[in-house]
Amino acid sequence: MSLFEYFLSFQRYNIRQAERELEQMGAWSHDRLMEWQARQRSALAEFHCTHNPLYGQKVGKTLPGRWEELPPMTKSDFQRDLRSIITPGMKQGDLYQASTSGSSGHPFVFVKDKYAHACSWALIKQRYGWHGLSLHSKQARFYGIPLERMQYLKEQAKDRLMNRVRFPVFDMSDNILKGYVRKFRVQRFDYIYGYTNSLALFARYLLRNGMQLRRVCPTLRICVTTSEVCTDEDRQLLKDAFGVNVVNEYGASEVGIISFEDVKGDWILSDENLFLEVVDDENRPVPDGTIGSILVTDLRNRAFPFVRYRIGDLGAIKTERREGREARRELLRLYGRENDVILLPSGRKSPGLTFYYISRSILESSGFLREFVIRQVSLDEFVFEIVSDRSLTVQEENLIREKMDLYLEPGLRAVFRRVPVIQRPPSGKIKHFYSEVGQGDRG
Repeated sequence: MSLFEYFLSFQRYNIRQAERELEQMGAWSHDRLMEWQARQRSALAEFHCTHNPLYGQKVGKTLPGRWEELPPMTKSDFQRDLRSIITPGMKQGDLYQASTSGSSGHPFVFVKDKYAHACSWALIKQRYGWHGLSLHSKQARFYGIPLERMQYLKEQAKDRLMNRVRFPVFDMSDNILKGYVRKFRVQRFDYIYGYTNSLALFARYLLRNGMQLRRVCPTLRICVTTSEVCTDEDRQLLKDAFGVNVVNEYGASEVGIISFEDVKGDWILSDENLFLEVVDDENRPVPDGTIGSILVTDLRNRAFPFVRYRIGDLGAIKTERREGREARRELLRLYGRENDVILLPSGRKSPGLTFYYISRSILESSGFLREFVIRQVSLDEFVFEIVSDRSLTVQEENLIREKMDLYLEPGLRAVFRRVPVIQRPPSGKIKHFYSEVGQGDRG
């Protein structure tokens, strides 16, 4: 076992049992897996309807006769006091707690029972194993990190435990990226992982300077993109700049990996842990291959009612049946996970997800904030559109400005507008950051 797996076991996450169960399910036929899914999701909905007051209130006293008649849970359903959502009787010591990134504009805190979380990690281990990686493989992590001292130290400790080196993405200027290349020269990384946009910025820097990362770091084997859609153009860019294959991960902090590419590039759904649906505007399932809203049911989590959970993405799925092997469900396409890049007056570049780290102290405090988006209207001006139960105080506004100075650069202007509703783009998904800076301004 890796050091991280020993840590999970010490913290009473039974990853060994989860791995054994996952291995047994791997021997099942597709039909048997689908039958298990149907029983599991029905039992889960009945459990939450009976034992979870929030879900019981959402559904009513009795479950409808058909699964498709269950009302979807939304992010706004979970934006309330955490104690009113957790299934009564669950002990704090038996729960894993975290928060969503807020990248969709709907942040909230959630919990999972420990076995559900162990199942998520067992699946991660298996999926990464498809590509020759383990939970101890050395990772170059292009990601955000809280800059407040205690949270920063906590993330650093997690990085050491999980054998990963953090490459913060708040500043992606050439001088910073030059230093990142030096790290790859002296460390033996197995894979590079991170936000698609941040990896693309690094890739363009490498190509501009006539470098390929595999030649700088010969141990590098693979690139895993996450959080944002990796387009065909992005994939080719990363392959050219890094010299390794690119694997796309689609997941969410609250439910784990939703879909992961195999060695043939097929986006395999996490049917062992999750039930994925694509529905129309009336929450009715659409035919295979049809674009619609994605609903996710966490088949393992009895502490929190992620049942027909509207995750906020659009996509299409299909059941692939190929001669000589079992059928399997795949994600065909994903929409609405792209984020713009922030371009600052100094020439620095930073991913839009930076604003989560700027706003997290406000988002995670009182729960009054419902939705938010940030629009960059000029190089130095950012407009915060906020749907909330009350206006931000002067102190809260100033705190966000201070964090903009810390995470981005001093001298930026922040305008706060409380609005009744956020206008959604044609895709239907709210991104947390929109750039309205013209190409001439962006250089």
